[in-house]
Amino acid sequence: MDTVAPESRPSRAPSESAVETRFLLMPSQANPFGTAFGGAILAQIDMAASMAAQRHCQKPVVTAAIDSIQFEKPVYIGDQVLLRASVNYAGRSSMEVGVQVIRENPVDGRRCQATTAYLTFVAIDEKTARPVPVPAVRPQTPDEIRRYENAQIRMQARKELRQKVKIKPQQEDKEAQQRSRKDPKNGEAR
Repeated sequence: MDTVAPESRPSRAPSESAVETRFLLMPSQANPFGTAFGGAILAQIDMAASMAAQRHCQKPVVTAAIDSIQFEKPVYIGDQVLLRASVNYAGRSSMEVGVQVIRENPVDGRRCQATTAYLTFVAIDEKTARPVPVPAVRPQTPDEIRRYENAQIRMQARKELRQKVKIKPQQEDKEAQQRSRKDPKNGEAR
């Protein structure tokens, strides 16, 4: 795996755009068992990840995909939730952002990793809303290099999966149009 950012475009280290934020889990964000709704955590993940992506490319970004989210430990009402987001990898106009969610007990300070997630963002032009190029990722620390290499593996796996399950929309549309043109009585074209 290539761990050096391409020289043909600007690059940034993940630490230059990393985001760390926190929130307090309130009763309105919890289920009857007193633990966080997954959607409440997911909304915060999306916000933190989008800020990291935007800081990396210095352009507006949109969420293209939430590739993976693992709810490992519950978050309880009253817990402080720490989110750490950083850009792991950048393609031409897209970026993979990893988010680590840590549950912290505010009374005793105990922490544990509650959730991890990987999201893909696309940088867009403000006027045209079309994708625009983003800086490459320049990993520097052993942890950044590991995340970069793992992101390359995930990126390749996503591409392969898309190819395996991809239905060509244009072909599907043509087939649907042909079916709708056939006479239901004898199956011939109208």
